[in-house]
Amino acid sequence: MKKIVLLCAAGMSTSMLVNKIRESAEKEGYECQVDAYPIAEATQRCEDADAILLGPQVRFQESKIKKLLPAIPVESIDMQSYGAMDGQKVLLQARKMIGEE
Repeated sequence: MKKIVLLCAAGMSTSMLVNKIRESAEKEGYECQVDAYPIAEATQRCEDADAILLGPQVRFQESKIKKLLPAIPVESIDMQSYGAMDGQKVLLQARKMIGEE
């Protein structure tokens, strides 16, 4: 099972998006664990992640997270997908990062 982690400023603004991603994964029959955490907890929470997605409000920290966790793919969620809470599009982004799409 793949582990997808979303990071944001406090770990709360992404909780709705996490639910949308889980719903999309269930519809597709894709088994994954999706969680959201504050970016301050990245090193504690993400060391076993398969993909790390950053909320738009913390995208400026992308290079820092890539340096802290160099073995894990890290990308920012585009504003449009995030604003629309498009779980399907964000799941597709994560799957591409993992190398499954």
